[in-house]
Amino acid sequence: MKPYVSVELQRRVRQRFADCCAYCHTAEDLTATTFEFEHIVPIALGGETTLVNLCLACPMCNRYKSDQVLVPDAVTQTDVPLFHPHQDRWADHFAWNESSTEIIGLTAIGRATITALRMNRSQMIRVRQMWVAMHQHPPTFAD
Repeated sequence: MKPYVSVELQRRVRQRFADCCAYCHTAEDLTATTFEFEHIVPIALGGETTLVNLCLACPMCNRYKSDQVLVPDAVTQTDVPLFHPHQDRWADHFAWNESSTEIIGLTAIGRATITALRMNRSQMIRVRQMWVAMHQHPPTFAD
């Protein structure tokens, strides 16, 4: 059973993340899906339904994240925390490549999050190429 997220809390989460996925920064209005209110620390691990524990996530990032909070970094061979959209700044851990189609991990957290959430899967790279050509990507909001 999904926890209830009040309309006001949904509005505040959407505003905080400018209707973009907190992880891959995909803009919801460029997709044919409704984004989800994701518990950063899963309820199963004691996370609560509060503003500081909720983010907006595209369905793919949300599914791949699942209930993970620690994931392996391939470079350091250690488990690191996933990117936390309220505690971490996106630009500290991620950047766009020159063509703005792939997300580059700048830190162990960034690299591990990209891998765990499959943020650069081939389908996303292809659709980002289209969005770039349309001058709709990358998003301009700052977190």
